[in-house]
Amino acid sequence: MQGALEELPPYAHTHGDYPAGLPALRQMIAARYTERGIATMPEQIMVTTGAMGAIDAICHLFAGRGERIAVESPSYANILQLMREAGARLVPVAMEEGLGGWDMNRWRQVLRDAAPRLAYVVADFHNPTGALADEQQRRALVDAARSAGTVLVVDETMHELHLDADVDMPRRVCAFDPAGSTVLTVGSASKAFWAGMRIGWVRAAPDVIRSLVAARAYADMGTPVLEQLAINWLMRTGGWEEAVEIRRGQARENRDDLVRALRRELPDWEFEVPRGGLTLWVRTGGLSGSRLAVAGERVGVRVPSGPRFGVDGAFEGYVRLPFTVGGPVADEAALRLAAAAALVGSGASAGAEAPRTFVA
Repeated sequence: MQGALEELPPYAHTHGDYPAGLPALRQMIAARYTERGIATMPEQIMVTTGAMGAIDAICHLFAGRGERIAVESPSYANILQLMREAGARLVPVAMEEGLGGWDMNRWRQVLRDAAPRLAYVVADFHNPTGALADEQQRRALVDAARSAGTVLVVDETMHELHLDADVDMPRRVCAFDPAGSTVLTVGSASKAFWAGMRIGWVRAAPDVIRSLVAARAYADMGTPVLEQLAINWLMRTGGWEEAVEIRRGQARENRDDLVRALRRELPDWEFEVPRGGLTLWVRTGGLSGSRLAVAGERVGVRVPSGPRFGVDGAFEGYVRLPFTVGGPVADEAALRLAAAAALVGSGASAGAEAPRTFVA
């Protein structure tokens, strides 16, 4: 933050109101897309208060109450809740088992038959499954959305969290719609860098950005200047890459430690190890994920249940486990999960998981 503080004084003598984001940061984010082969103007970028702020703004602009939004099934719990509270009608599109990812025949059928106003996808190390869409799937998603007249919201907050050195990352989804009229891309510092840095952005066509900025006057009005200066400084000086590499290394260690501990303590639980992202999507050997969440609270481990990530109670036989701890703490967490599983298996657990707990 020291670099940001040093750059703050000139802004302190201005109005401080930048509803589209600081011009310097918009230019920096646009340049990073351009460097990666996707020509982008600053006018195609709006800086937001985290990725949630970006998706909230998009939902309110494009999807009024009662509008359909197609979502992956499973999908990110907090986004599903945000869309429900906006009054959207969620249309689930089933993911393939394990890391199989996106069934394009299902997507084409849903987009054609349901004609949703929006579709929301996490193509990079999907939350919660960890699946990575290949280039063919990405192109097909864009083509299907364009044909259906659906706006495709692509959450790429996990894009930089490839944990294995030999992962060959496909082109970003927006590479197949560089103008940004069909694909609205959402990025964030929170997942790749630090959850306390609530800076996100939208990449879209300039007219879409202008509409989002105009609507912002009735929402949060803008994003704090100091945090924007901090992200701009990190991206300009190479600090971003250094921080992300540290984040990757820690997540990789935590993932590997958690996987070993789970296989030792809960050998009947099934999962595939993702090559990036921050989560394991675990089948619980026939136990209720909701009851496991309640029992987990009793034994001192918090775990979100599968139904949090589905529509209409789906995925009761799953839990999602994040890569937040490693080493002896991961071992202890697995022991406590095993204790929770024993409670559920014996019928000693009762109750339901609190539905509005925030899920990382």
